[in-house]
Amino acid sequence: MFYPEASTKIWLCTQPTDMRKSFNGLSALVKNTLAENPLSGHFFVFINRRRTTVKVLYFDNSGYCIWMKKLEQGRFHFNSNRDDKLMLSWTELQMILNGIDTQKVRKYKRYNHQERIENRYNG
Repeated sequence: MFYPEASTKIWLCTQPTDMRKSFNGLSALVKNTLAENPLSGHFFVFINRRRTTVKVLYFDNSGYCIWMKKLEQGRFHFNSNRDDKLMLSWTELQMILNGIDTQKVRKYKRYNHQERIENRYNG
């Protein structure tokens, strides 16, 4: 399994993706659809129309990597929105991969040190 660093962002492409795409096709989607840099080291998550396959594209220090999961039964569930992309936390990605419907999960507010620092300097 792959593990992102704390500063790594995880972007979910909310539009269905053709799973025949590989490194070049997915990196083009990152640039053109998500308006992000595929070389940034961030994780980019793509799900097919039937929501049975997930691909995660990321760039480590030496090249592109793709992680893929195909379900034998069931579907992946996530909060879809009208935007082309949705930022996920590592926990949300794990829930999606483990079959937990993120739309029905209730999140309680937790202390976030980074938000506290940003609010102090911005507000």
